[in-house]
Amino acid sequence: MADDLPLLVLERLRAIDWSDDSAAYRHANSRALLMREYLRRAAEWARACHAEGSWPFFDIAEHAAPRVRTPSDVAAELDALLTGLAPSSLRKTCRGAVRWAVLRGAGGELPRDLPDDPYEPLLLMYERGGGYFVEEFIDLNGAMLRLGTVESNLSARPFRTLAPATLDALDAEGEITYYARTGEGHPGAGGPHGIVRRRVDDGRTYDEAFTHDLRWEPTDHLRLCELGHDETGRAGITEIEAAAFIELAVVGTA
Repeated sequence: MADDLPLLVLERLRAIDWSDDSAAYRHANSRALLMREYLRRAAEWARACHAEGSWPFFDIAEHAAPRVRTPSDVAAELDALLTGLAPSSLRKTCRGAVRWAVLRGAGGELPRDLPDDPYEPLLLMYERGGGYFVEEFIDLNGAMLRLGTVESNLSARPFRTLAPATLDALDAEGEITYYARTGEGHPGAGGPHGIVRRRVDDGRTYDEAFTHDLRWEPTDHLRLCELGHDETGRAGITEIEAAAFIELAVVGTA
């Protein structure tokens, strides 16, 4: 089973359509969150390994366990798979993800206070629309992220809700603002059913609530709050807090 881990990562990489621009745009929101989470996890490992100069797109196992090597046959398949992909840092992270799987399969002791799977958010991001390009910003072909520094990414709020259904629920067109119904709790303290969002897309405004059916449906809640006709009220929350609500709802119906 341990020997299967790098092969499983290799198969995931093999299944990616690196030129699927439509998927990149469709999943722009979740891809941005996943990239941010990778940058945060990689920053933790870079600091722990004194590898800040190699951050952000680097082979973490090379610093954490330099004696671990990817088997030659797997490395050869990986090289063939990555031929022609750009940028070079993308190829480095793919090799790093496979080598990390080798390290995990070897059963070595890893620090418990560090992310045990730093590449998982990045792999998920690749699976949801391909790669990226780095210039002044990280261009995800649908979203732009500021790279920041090791220190700024260390202080970023973790994004741990990586289930596909949760990621899908965060993807929508337009500028999105999330709210919790203050009479129904707050992330971490109440139930998962009090989430609403306002989307402004192409000059039109859409107010939607995440329902028991695990989908977004039109709601009058925000408009009624603005008119003073809804006593439950609202409180602005981040997309990461919204993801926590959605995750609880998804788990609760599983």
